[in-house]
Amino acid sequence: MGKKASKQTKSKIVSAAWKLFYEQGYDNTTVDEIIAESGTSKGSFYHYFDGKDALLGSLAYLFDEMYETLSDTIDPDMHAVDVLCYLNRELFGMIETRIDIDLLTRLYSTQLTTKGEKHLLDRNRVYYKLLRKIVLRGQEKGELRADKSANDIVRLYAMAERALLYDWCLCAGDYSLQAYASEVLPMFLSSLKNS
Repeated sequence: MGKKASKQTKSKIVSAAWKLFYEQGYDNTTVDEIIAESGTSKGSFYHYFDGKDALLGSLAYLFDEMYETLSDTIDPDMHAVDVLCYLNRELFGMIETRIDIDLLTRLYSTQLTTKGEKHLLDRNRVYYKLLRKIVLRGQEKGELRADKSANDIVRLYAMAERALLYDWCLCAGDYSLQAYASEVLPMFLSSLKNS
């Protein structure tokens, strides 16, 4: 199996799993249902994942797929802050409509207690690479502060997103994540603009 086909198979499994987790709940979803929904095989499933629990860490992979799709829709003439707000609005909209909040909470708790790989902090993710590209372009165009490194700005932005998600999970989703972030994030990002 080629690299692209391999990535597509894993993507099908991850997408099917999170769709079923949202519709049926994590505990009510079986591996066999994920395999059927993804149109893959049991061998393929176990090639990528040890079991259903291993899929919890795959949420970052699902987010990265969305970022890859969104990266093709970015207007190169948009201000860097507007691009970051756009990406955040789209991601948080997807989270609200496709990700079960209990699973998101579980993912955050596992990332806090795990000693091994922390998927959300993996700097090789599409997420971090795209953010760095946006920030560097914004700095080159004079839109973003140059007294902070691109890595520092990316880190601050990622922390702000995680804080918004964490608070939303703490509040059990009793407000619109997308609407609140659309109000708060621009205020935070204004401090990163070149004055």
